[in-house]
Parts: sequence; structure tokens; C-alpha cells
Amino acid sequence: MRPVSDTMVGKEVAQAMYKVLFLCTGNSCRSQMAEAIVNHEMGGRWQAFSAGTAPADRVHPLTIQVLREIGLFHQGAPKHADVFRGMDFDVVITVCDHAAETCPVWLGKGERLHSGYPDPAAAEGAEAEVLEAFRQVRDQIAAEIPRLLNAWETS
Repeated sequence: MRPVSDTMVGKEVAQAMYKVLFLCTGNSCRSQMAEAIVNHEMGGRWQAFSAGTAPADRVHPLTIQVLREIGLFHQGAPKHADVFRGMDFDVVITVCDHAAETCPVWLGKGERLHSGYPDPAAAEGAEAEVLEAFRQVRDQIAAEIPRLLNAWETS
């Protein structure tokens, strides 16, 4: 188990949380989904953030919609990775699709990992098909990212 520092608060011991940064290009879909899912599912142990190297103007509306479908009311906003340059992270995870795009490089502190997903914003087809692409990526992230972070904690 990786060490997490403890601090005395009165008679209680408050355990510090691990910090993870999810990086992508636009910070409007995959990294936002990962941030919301981790903060909801693992919020007692992990604090998640997300950023991009070329942030979009807004979080993609279908990202917000598919998160709401599973009971998550995410209020994120696209941010540039430079906003987090001075922060220490335990883990920095790129969530871009290596085959289709160039993943951002993180030069700050934090172990670098990769868990790639196709960009649902690039999905084409009828509205239902595009929505299904967002759902598939959401479900993959929800299944894989918590497992990855749990494995990191115990390594």
C-alpha cells in the first residue's frame, strides 16, 4: 500500500487524499468524465482534476448528459494544463487515444500513466449513434479508471 500522510485534527486522524490529474487535448469529454467519476466513486481516497493542452470553450453537452444518466451532476469547465503546473499529483493519467491523436506531455510531478479512449466528440452518425459513443466511453472510463487507481494504490 502506498503511504498517505496523516494529520492530527483534534483527536481524529484525517487521512490525506491521493491526487490525480486527467489530461487530454480539449478537456471537454474524456478527462471531464474521468474527473467526475473518480470524485464521485472514490472521493474518500482520491481527489481528481482534469485539464487539456488545447482546452475547448465548454464541456461537451453530451458529456454532461451521459454523466447525469448515471446520477453525476458534474459542473466542470475546460482548463489548460498550465493551471496545474505548480501542483503535486500522485498520478497523472492521459486519456487520449494514442492511435488517433497526440497525447499531452506532463512535465510536473506525478507518476505518468496512460489509459486511452476514443474521442466521443469525433463520433459521426445519427444523434443516437453519437450519444451511444459518449455512453460507451463513459462506461469504459467508469470500469477501468477506478481499477487502475486501486491497482496503483496497492503497488
